[in-house]
Amino acid sequence: MKRLHVHVDVKDIDAAIIYYSAMFGAEPVKVRDDYAKWAPKDLAVNFAVSKSCGCGSSGGVGHLGVEVQSDDDLATLGARLSGIEAPMRVDGDVSCCYAKSKKAWSQDPAGVKWELFRTYDESDALAPASIGEKVLTGFK
Repeated sequence: MKRLHVHVDVKDIDAAIIYYSAMFGAEPVKVRDDYAKWAPKDLAVNFAVSKSCGCGSSGGVGHLGVEVQSDDDLATLGARLSGIEAPMRVDGDVSCCYAKSKKAWSQDPAGVKWELFRTYDESDALAPASIGEKVLTGFK
């Protein structure tokens, strides 16, 4: 299963938690002082808010993304985008947004930043940090 990822920069985490919990009809699955994430069972989305998504946004939608469940799905996604010579930055294994993930980034023709990732563990940090090789199968 693939899920759409949306990350929004907010000024007030508590107000965002109240608002988005009402919108999704569910409490966040992860909450930190500067971050919250929802994964509603009835909506294929990974929706996160933070005081800074680390992607240069100054409020509003920081970036979009596609979350996949397997390394094979991530490799397939990378191969499709590499096949059309889409701009790509491979981060490989990273700790970011309180999770450990295999991750790459692309940018669509309109300039929207897309995060392409598979999360495999929890982390204690919001800020991105490399924790392994910067290589992913399927990505050029």
